[in-house]
Amino acid sequence: MIRAYHPGTRAVQDRVGVRELADHVGRSIGPVVKDVAAAFLALQPFLVVGAADARGRLWASLLTGAPGFVRADGARRITVNGGPAAGDPLSGALGRAGTPVGTIALDPRTRRRMRLNGTLEPVPGGFAVEAEQVFANCPKYLQKRHPLQALPEGPGVLLRGDSLTPAQQDALRAADTFFVATTAEDGVDASHRGGGPGFVRVRSPHELAWPDYPGNGMFLTLGNLAADPRAGLLVPDWETGAVIQLSGRARTGFGADGGRTVTFTVESVVESLPAGRIVWTPPEYSPANPPVAAHRGSTTT
Repeated sequence: MIRAYHPGTRAVQDRVGVRELADHVGRSIGPVVKDVAAAFLALQPFLVVGAADARGRLWASLLTGAPGFVRADGARRITVNGGPAAGDPLSGALGRAGTPVGTIALDPRTRRRMRLNGTLEPVPGGFAVEAEQVFANCPKYLQKRHPLQALPEGPGVLLRGDSLTPAQQDALRAADTFFVATTAEDGVDASHRGGGPGFVRVRSPHELAWPDYPGNGMFLTLGNLAADPRAGLLVPDWETGAVIQLSGRARTGFGADGGRTVTFTVESVVESLPAGRIVWTPPEYSPANPPVAAHRGSTTT
């Protein structure tokens, strides 16, 4: 078995019928940060990190800094200068040795992204991650944007709660991008989801849903959810730098037409306007984004 695939992932691959494709794509996953990946990381002004907090709730957090704040530190390790903003749900977890973390570096300017999962080690001024899984993803569903400015000041956490406010619901309905952290027995993974505005459906203040668009065939996110329903979402507002973080549980529904829908139950919400946030240009939408209305069908679990 390819090391990246645990039984939950295999179960989803088999249900969808992509085991052969998954085996082929999975050969690209390894623990080495290659030179091209190191060069890519050195150019990025933000990094998304997923982990569990002290209560076991899963979150995804946005870390920002001048390019170079994330760098390869040898062939199997990256170092991050700084950490999460004050009040971030992962401020404690990202200071604890041995914390399993998933990271994703995404460049909206070029529609490139890479993921690195491993184990955290605190270092002076930040933390390091000993790599266990390193791999790139295709540019599907990534909206193109360019940074305008970094804003050094910000009030920090604005709201905490256990359900979505009307304004937060509106922000999610308008979102074209979010990040999702999931976990299983082999660690934590952080991934990207994108689509046209409206692809995130707000069913109530306590429930969201989104279509699972065709990707690389590995099904790492859905495989983790099959093994452990905990999930953390990070929804950025690219034009203001605000972020909404959600922690809860998710399940996948499989439709008779082959489509898939993920349903997320909201348990905790944090909305922030952090210092160091980056403001971006309006998007050039990915040509791969499916029409939103085409993904409103019934599903079965």
